[in-house]
Amino acid sequence: MKNTLAVILAGGRGERLDPLTRDRAKPAVPFGGDYRIIDFTLSNCVNSGLRRLVMLTQFKSMSLDRHINQGWMRFFCRDMNEFLDILPPQQRIDRGWYQGTADAVYQNIYAIERESPEHILVLAGDHIYKMDYGEMLQSHQARGADVTVGVVRVNVENARHFGVMQVDNEQRVIGFEEKRPNPRTIPGDDRHCLASMGIYVFNACFLYEQLLRDANDEQSSHDFGKDIMPAVIGNYDVFAFSFRDRDGRDPPYWRDVGTVDAFYEANMDLVSVHPELNLYDDAWPIRTYQRVLPPPKFVFRGEARSGRIGRALDSIVCPGSIISGGLVQGSVVGSRVRVNSFSEVYDSVLFDGVNVGRRARIRRAIIDKNVVIPEGMEIGYDREKDLARGFKISEGGVVVIPRQDNLEEHLWRVP
Repeated sequence: MKNTLAVILAGGRGERLDPLTRDRAKPAVPFGGDYRIIDFTLSNCVNSGLRRLVMLTQFKSMSLDRHINQGWMRFFCRDMNEFLDILPPQQRIDRGWYQGTADAVYQNIYAIERESPEHILVLAGDHIYKMDYGEMLQSHQARGADVTVGVVRVNVENARHFGVMQVDNEQRVIGFEEKRPNPRTIPGDDRHCLASMGIYVFNACFLYEQLLRDANDEQSSHDFGKDIMPAVIGNYDVFAFSFRDRDGRDPPYWRDVGTVDAFYEANMDLVSVHPELNLYDDAWPIRTYQRVLPPPKFVFRGEARSGRIGRALDSIVCPGSIISGGLVQGSVVGSRVRVNSFSEVYDSVLFDGVNVGRRARIRRAIIDKNVVIPEGMEIGYDREKDLARGFKISEGGVVVIPRQDNLEEHLWRVP
């Protein structure tokens, strides 16, 4: 692992996750109460023994930069050749913004070559999963591969959102289709496809050659999935590595959370009795920035007869939050949230600093940071009223309330 450099792609717009990505990059979106999406990729790196990381950022990166600087720099010691460097577009090669994932790496080829890695691990910074990258690197070396691609089984209905691989009996990649409406299924299994996880191990010199070739191709979109992979399959030693998660699940847990519904369902899984993603694994901790906050508090036990009692059932409640005489059920509650008397929160995700007013009722909603819900407001109970207020409602019926400048006037403009 000392001879491997990890390159984390964290510059995507995350348009399908709007409005949660309206003011932040997708990897910086809060997840599971205390975490950010990027924390899972970074935790996988640290837990796998990878200590040389570069992160390529681009769109709306201020929140992500701040999170990395506050919570992650302490894990690396530059004097021991450990680092996590954040690299925004620098126009070093006079290309301006990154044109694609391959172009993002190409524009930083100087910084990458300077570290003299033997292998380069290319990672997406916006997926939720637990993986030991060392196992993939060992497979890459044992097979003498030029490039190894991480793959996972997905339902054929969802496969159109991913690049889909075809492999032979030795796991050599013999075909690749990028986001086709009717992707090829696994032979003998017409319900699943073999999807690329956006994880690649390259021999360093091989990657440089492919990036230079692609950069000189005026017809290329300069993307790993669309351009680099189709060009190398059949001409070089390209192998697939089947993902095995740390919890030993079959199928393994891997989520793109690229849409509001996927993001919501992944959060709701965390509050189930036996969640698919285990956040309580001491052997594979998920690290993040931990602010100095008091423990969560639940108050007004003495007024139970009136219904004014703070309760949280089947929920995650993060530090600094006060359930002040309200009811929270089946929900993820971030830090410094206040749920006031006689209010009800069901099956929802509340980001940091949300304040739920008295007698408010919330159901199947995602509330962004620092939103104040006025007293008596109902969200998620009347679709037409929620739409009239300008809230986004996903295909699955999840109401999303973004951060607002003049929230109270905005919320109350529809009686």
